[in-house]
Amino acid sequence: MSRLAAVLAAIDAANSADPNIEEGCPASLLYGERMSAELDRLFPDASDLLQIAARGQHVERWKLARKDYPEGRQGYLQWRREQARRHGARLGEMMQDAGYSSTDTARVAQMLLKSGLKRDAEVQALEDVICFTFIRYYLLPFAEGRDQAELVRIVTKSALKMSPEGRARALQEFELPPAFAAAFQ
Repeated sequence: MSRLAAVLAAIDAANSADPNIEEGCPASLLYGERMSAELDRLFPDASDLLQIAARGQHVERWKLARKDYPEGRQGYLQWRREQARRHGARLGEMMQDAGYSSTDTARVAQMLLKSGLKRDAEVQALEDVICFTFIRYYLLPFAEGRDQAELVRIVTKSALKMSPEGRARALQEFELPPAFAAAFQ
């Protein structure tokens, strides 16, 4: 088994323990599979490290509950930063077990922290994949019961993180409501 295959299998094994079930599957496992599928579609020549970052972006996410952080934007951002740090550390362990170097593990952690967004091609590719996965699978359920103005703000912030090429492709691939589509132009 290759190093990459070993790490992806370790991620899937860890995420198989997610107690949250979505479409009959552990939610984190399903999310990782969806991220890998979007990465393969959007960036078929992705490096091993980008493949690991995409598959493991939410590794064992359920272990750090959002409810354990304060309500509101500041609490959410604290929780999200800690998740990214934890995911990077956990993937680092899996990568070292498979024979990857500390330089490689640090690079994956950097991608997960989104260090270099808009300046680093792989970090940007990961962000585009995250946004495509969200739009394709999670936007409609996320939108249910939410205020329209809040949704437009969230979608606009997501679109602004994407590359110009990613935004253009999203407009081609998705039938977005006009208020959302405007954010991608």
